[in-house]
Amino acid sequence: MPTPRETILAALHARLSALPATVLRGDVLPERVPAEGLLILRDGEPGEPEVTLSPLAYHYQHRAEIEAVVQGSDRDGDFDALCASIGTALAGDRTLGGLCDWAEAEAPRPADLPVEGAASLKAAVIPVILHYTTADPLA
Repeated sequence: MPTPRETILAALHARLSALPATVLRGDVLPERVPAEGLLILRDGEPGEPEVTLSPLAYHYQHRAEIEAVVQGSDRDGDFDALCASIGTALAGDRTLGGLCDWAEAEAPRPADLPVEGAASLKAAVIPVILHYTTADPLA
């Protein structure tokens, strides 16, 4: 039985997989970036929970990360469209099907990365804060 954390991350991955970009989870950056763009979901850090007693509950603000990468002649436009599609996907269901209390992305900080012998990449890490509660930090 997967933990609530894993269930929420899997739901976020599924939500991102509906986008036109190639979506991976926890993988390394491949040698080629698909024309439609690439998203890599990283599990991130659950952080230090707030704890309430009676009943015992751990309230997390888990910081997952999405690496967004595009390559090609219209990197700026493609990158902007890819980031906007992530925002639209999250806004469509902030609770990821009722699995978490709230999911919200933070603004990306894009960077152009040169590639020898090819068009440069435009990439950014997009933090996604997942608010959820569990009865046990390991469950």
